[in-house]
Amino acid sequence: MKQPIDSLSETLKLLSDKTRLTILAMLKEKELCVCDIVAILETTQPNVSQHLKKLKVGGLVNETRRAQWIYYSLNIEDKPYLRAIVDELPSMKEELGKLCPDCCN
Repeated sequence: MKQPIDSLSETLKLLSDKTRLTILAMLKEKELCVCDIVAILETTQPNVSQHLKKLKVGGLVNETRRAQWIYYSLNIEDKPYLRAIVDELPSMKEELGKLCPDCCN
């Protein structure tokens, strides 16, 4: 099924931001808490939360609450037109490997 041009335009606008692309690259590797994303991006929690909110509203990420923490994951299974873009994002495995394992526990 083809995406309506308006919807596709809005999705591509979301992807035009370096920070949001970096977040998607991280989420391509695994589900993450906001504190993990903040640590890797070396920015503020409010900044990361604003980007995640835009990605969530755009339907590109899911959020799951566990205790006081919210975890984010990719939500592109129903968007095959985005798979090639996400597949081309650089690996973030090295950066994710540096995270403190007990950050959100």
